[in-house]
Amino acid sequence: MAHTQEEVLAGLAEIINEETGLSADAVEGSKSFTDDLDIDSISMMTIVVNAEKKFGVTIPDDDVKDLVTVQDAVDYIVKASA
Repeated sequence: MAHTQEEVLAGLAEIINEETGLSADAVEGSKSFTDDLDIDSISMMTIVVNAEKKFGVTIPDDDVKDLVTVQDAVDYIVKASA
């Protein structure tokens, strides 16, 4: 099932909020997971697993390293769910 950019961004914000306690409002497309949101690799893997479940996509470990910003993840999930 295809998801819109807005749906994915809102869903990721919710997942990041649950994992890190960051306000969902702080999760914006331009933000870097590590530099801006201070998400470490362990939290990132949890976020990826939860995103895979929520959106019904698979994100191989080799691709996770390419997801630098929130927008990178949104674009990846939208494309993978199409």
